[in-house]
Amino acid sequence: MPTAVSIRLPKELSQALDDLAASLDRPKTYLVRKALETYLAEYADYQIALDRLRDKDDAVLSSAELKKTLGL
Repeated sequence: MPTAVSIRLPKELSQALDDLAASLDRPKTYLVRKALETYLAEYADYQIALDRLRDKDDAVLSSAELKKTLGL
């Protein structure tokens, strides 16, 4: 079941959301949900990348090493 969330937006951001919703003929809720889904997925990928960079046991390859490994 969906959960209601209340947020306060700066006037300019709220107006931009209103304008986009009108131009796409989509509800503001749909746009906010899609934006949040995209942000959370991107943030998860970012966190994985940071974790791998910090992992001393995870080898970092140069582009030349990667091309050689892939046979390019």
